[in-house]
Amino acid sequence: MNTQSKKTQQHFEPGEGNREADRQYREQARRFVESGKVDEAARKAGRQDRKEAAEAERQGRARAKELDPTVHREHDKAVKDS
Repeated sequence: MNTQSKKTQQHFEPGEGNREADRQYREQARRFVESGKVDEAARKAGRQDRKEAAEAERQGRARAKELDPTVHREHDKAVKDS
């Protein structure tokens, strides 16, 4: 094995289609659901400050390649509590 191919293998960062990352994500999601903390997390997220939510979205959009024209959020409107 030459030096270049060894270096490439050491710095490999899996991207989309990474089965191991998918397995880990699904396992963590399953554990979270089974922990019974989903409703609590949803309530906490629903109480997020509207200005804070708008700022977080602005920061996320600044990193995005382009806006999704199908997504429209109004942070200044109250969220219906179910």
